[in-house]
Formats: sequence, C-alpha cells, structure tokens
Amino acid sequence: MHYGPVRKPWWHGAAIYQIYPRSFLDTNGDGIGDLPGITKTLDYVASLKVDGIWLSPFFTSPMLDFGYDVSDYRGVDPVFGSLEDFDALVARAHRLGLKVIIDQVYCHTSDLHPWFSASRGSPSGEMSDWYVWADPRDDGSPPNNWQSVFSGPAWTWESRRRQYYLHHFLKQQPTLNLHNPRVVDALVDVGTFWIKRGVDGFRLDALNLGMVDRRLRDNPPGPASYGASRPFDMQRHVYSMSQPEMIPLIERMAGAFRAAAGRDFFTVAEVGGSDPHATMVDYTSGSKRLSCAYSFDFIGASAFDAAHIRSVVERWSGDPDAGYPGFAFSNHDCARVASRWRNPAAPKGRIERLLLLLQASLSGTIFIYQGEELGLPQVDIPFDRLVDPESIANYPNGSQRDGARTPMPWSAADPHCSFSAGEPWLPLGDEHRSLTVAKQDDDPDSMLNLFRRVMQLRSSSPALRRGSIEFLPSPPDTLLLVRRTAGGEAAWCGVNFTGRPVAMSLPIEMSVPADVVVGGVRCEDGTLLIEPFSGALRAS
Repeated sequence: MHYGPVRKPWWHGAAIYQIYPRSFLDTNGDGIGDLPGITKTLDYVASLKVDGIWLSPFFTSPMLDFGYDVSDYRGVDPVFGSLEDFDALVARAHRLGLKVIIDQVYCHTSDLHPWFSASRGSPSGEMSDWYVWADPRDDGSPPNNWQSVFSGPAWTWESRRRQYYLHHFLKQQPTLNLHNPRVVDALVDVGTFWIKRGVDGFRLDALNLGMVDRRLRDNPPGPASYGASRPFDMQRHVYSMSQPEMIPLIERMAGAFRAAAGRDFFTVAEVGGSDPHATMVDYTSGSKRLSCAYSFDFIGASAFDAAHIRSVVERWSGDPDAGYPGFAFSNHDCARVASRWRNPAAPKGRIERLLLLLQASLSGTIFIYQGEELGLPQVDIPFDRLVDPESIANYPNGSQRDGARTPMPWSAADPHCSFSAGEPWLPLGDEHRSLTVAKQDDDPDSMLNLFRRVMQLRSSSPALRRGSIEFLPSPPDTLLLVRRTAGGEAAWCGVNFTGRPVAMSLPIEMSVPADVVVGGVRCEDGTLLIEPFSGALRAS
C-alpha cells in the first residue's frame, strides 16, 4: 500500500492527542477538569512530540451524556470555563506548534436545545421538520423496530405533537433531520463559528448516524454470531445508519469548512457499525470529502489479534483518491487498551510499550488517548460510582466508559494526584498513583519518555509518517513485521506479542540496528531474533 508524496497536508501521518476535558486538569477545585487546566498543561502535551490535540465536547450541555448532548453549539459550558478561555487555549496551542481539533456533534442535540423546543411544539411550525418525527403504528407502538445504542427502543412519544421522535442514544438526545437542507445550513454556520475562532479541524461525532431511511423501514435481524449484549446489537442497521444520501451532505460540509478556513482544514468522521470500512472509504474518497475516517476496528477488539490488525490496515489501498484512515487503540468510549489487550504472561508494562511501537509504525493518522503515554490501565469503577448512562444501562456488559475517563494522574503529591483540589468527579485508579506524569518524567526508562522518543522518530521519519506500508510474511498471530518506505528511505517495526521466541529472515535494508528496542531483539546475519513479548522500531 502506498501513502506517498502525492498528498502532504499537515494531518497526513500526524499523531493527534485526545483530551477529555472533564478529566485532564481542574483549576478551580470543583473536581471537574476545565479549559484553563488544558491550557496550563499544553507544554506537557507539546513535549509528547504530537502534532495536535483533539478536545472532546466542552459546549453548553445538561451533561446527561457528558457534553455529547449539546444545548448551545456556540457556547462553552460554565463548568469548563468561557469562550475567552477557549480562545486563550487555541492561542497557546498554536504558539507551541499544536493544531486544535474539536468535536462537532451534528447528528443530534440535547432536548433542551432551542431547536428542539421549537420543533416539538407543533407539526406545522418553522422548525417542525428539524428532527426525525413519525406517526405511531396503528396499535400506538413506535413506527419501526430500531433500537437505541444505549438501551431500549430508539423512539420516544411526544404528547405535544402526538408523534414519536427518533434518538439513537438517550431519549434526551433527539436526532436531527439532516435530510433538511436548512438544518445542514445551520450546522455549517456552527462549524464556521469555531473555524473563525482558530480551530484547525473537526472530529464529526457518530457521522454515519446522520441520515436515516426516509421510509423508516424495519432493520433486519443480525446474524447469530453478532454480539447480543444489547438489543441494538441484534440488528443489521441497514436503514438506521450509513445512508447513501450522506455523501452529498459530506461534500457540502467539507467544502464549506475548507472555504471558511482558507487553509487545509482537517475533518475526521467517526464511523461505527459492525463492518464500517466501505462507509469510511466513501466518506474520505477524492478531494471533495472528508480528510480521514476514525476506525473502531481496534477500539472494539477485546484482545490482541495480529491477523486482525494486519487485515484492517491492508484494506486501505493507499490511493489518495480511495480514502484515508485514522487508527486508535483507545478513546473515551471504551476500556483502555492496556487492560483490554493485557497478557498476564508478559512482564508488567511490556504490552503497552509494544503497542506504542506498533501504532507509531502504522500508516494514516494516529490518535492517542490521554494517559496512553503513561501506560494507564482501565479503572474498575464500582456500580454505585458509575455516572455514564450507557455503562449503567448495560451493566455489567456495557462499554465501561467511566473506567477510561478517570482523572489524569499528574503527581502523587496529594490524594487526588494533583488533578484537583476538590473531590474528582470520578475516582482515580489505585494503579495510576504509581504511573503519574511527575514520577515518569524523572525516569529515563519510563513509558512516558519512551513515548516521547518514539513519537519524535515518527515525526522526523518520512517513511514512518507518510511512506508506503507492507506487512512482511510472518507466522500467523505470532509476529507483526511492518516495513514503511518513502523514496529511498525505509523504516521497520517488529513486535512479538506472544510467549514464544521468533526468528525471521530480513531484507537487507532491515538488517541495521533498531532505534528503539523493547525486551530482547537482535539481528544476526540477516535474521531477526525477537524474544517473547519484545519488539523493535527502526526509523529512516
């Protein structure tokens, strides 16, 4: 696969650091992270050698889904600060050479948004068709069998209109009608507002849920092998997501955002589903659509699988006109990868280091979730401390989002790891107290300092950042051996996630010493010898 010199915008091969504002740093003692806290720590973020930051929502919201239920697209929720605080954050990030990407939630709003208040009042008002409304079936039941991602039917009765409204998530998150061009125009205006405030890109939340089948047909049942932890998982979402009419809308938005920015503006689509690859390619193909698609292929995987990783990456052709990927191992919506892919037989902290080498060697844009640079594991939150509605509704089989959203451990100098002077909104993890930024910063062999070295290698290597990628033959599920090339330069990565040693013959250009070695790796007479749970990375 070739990701070569045809296309070189700033985000091509970039490393983006995701910040969950509630849990990064609290500066006013209320136990909730805020925008001034992010600004205060941007020097630390810049030291990670990443290219930019992605901020999860900080907009005005009743916080039933912690900011993904937006009640004012142009406002900063007081718990996070003010618009002036946001402007200061952007200015500081730019002075440090960091791009700023923010979430935009265009598929739904809070039910407290003025648009929904106007829409729910009457079926004939000016905004009556700004959301997805439908009459009941003859027996009074919802118009179809669609299920909410969180739990239960995706329809709620509104007595004022005597109709049902659609919600893919909480009932307090009504779905916008993106078939309505006036709604799209209003959302473009929202995006333009933030572009004018200096942002460099948008992560478009749950984008393939943005349009539904106009006829509201029932979804067919899913195959028996598809997960059944929630009713949502028991259907094939043929009519409730990934509709073909999204493509013109995407081109309209992407073009408007580029024009408003007057520069290379980054747009990344969050695309979910059981097999989203075709949709991801559709959303990013050619020059008129989005920059990148954010893949759940690794985030949704409960265990490491070398063959799966290889197959996911190889599905992207590398043709600039055939879409562009974004790869992440963790985010705010799933259990942390250090726990999901942990192998009890491996030395403590080893799997996290191997994952770092692997992710740095992948093609596309890569996304790192806050705390991954520290090797933070998932926190086990007891049921009585859960606050996430999805985790509560589907306990104990939910996505465990609370355990991935716990506060950042800055220093062990105080009970709250210097995150806040007050009681944090979620409890800190006991394991996190030994993995703080302050402790790792002073240790040259720490995960944090390894992260910095590896990200610097990726940033400075044309092969790792933008080169073509191929997986060399290796025993299935034993070793991943990656080669990246750009012009006359080559880089490679070999990682062994198993408890068995592996020996591989190497091409001549890969027979040079590695820049970074984790565990036991050596090269003798063109043969690469990798000990159990070991790996190496060589940059051009």
